[in-house]
Amino acid sequence: MTGSTVRPPAYQMLADELRTEITSGRLRPGERLPPEPELCIRSGVSRSTVREALRLLASQHLIITTRGVTGGSFVAHPDAEQICEGLTTGLTLLTNSAAVGVTDVLELRIALEVPAASMAARRRTDSDVALMHAAMFDPVGDDAARMCSAASAFHAVVCKATRNPLFELVTRPVYDASCGDDVIRDLPEGYWAQVDEDHRELLARILAYDAEGAAAAARIHLDHIVEANRRSLELNGDHQRPAALVAGS
Repeated sequence: MTGSTVRPPAYQMLADELRTEITSGRLRPGERLPPEPELCIRSGVSRSTVREALRLLASQHLIITTRGVTGGSFVAHPDAEQICEGLTTGLTLLTNSAAVGVTDVLELRIALEVPAASMAARRRTDSDVALMHAAMFDPVGDDAARMCSAASAFHAVVCKATRNPLFELVTRPVYDASCGDDVIRDLPEGYWAQVDEDHRELLARILAYDAEGAAAAARIHLDHIVEANRRSLELNGDHQRPAALVAGS
């Protein structure tokens, strides 16, 4: 009927209800959900509907279901790797569509990486610095795939050096985005040499515990990426190109 609202299936409604209880904290990690018969009575649905709702929550890594006398469905403990994988998948899909453009990703990187560089300079350890050194590349001898992965690793270590796990969680999906062959092929001349120079300057500021200098170096680096992206788009005339260029530099 025109104007009518489609009612979601019963298992979806039950899953949404339980998800709200989990995300609100009313059901805590490790806590057991009510048994299936109780959920059937409480929600007025069949056992098969309850099981479908539980399967949906399990697929979203919100609960874990075990069998046996002591089994049941339990609220899962937060797993940073699983959360990061989900964010990576979503971001990759968005950046390969018209929904999110290169400019959007660059703005996000600026908002995150400039303060992250400052914090990293204040909080970094010798181990962090060693990992940053290990993530350097040779802009002359290394191939594009190696440089792309190394650059992503470098920025991931800088975020780790903030000692704030949320920076790692939010930025890793950006750096995990792949450098597609079309993007690598269309980079402006001198792109990787500039990235290498920028990374070395940022590393020097972090090594010197220079928080203000590290923030400035990060901003200058991102300004170079913005300019390289502008030149690449002008060269190719493609303003909807996926954001892989900015993810691996």
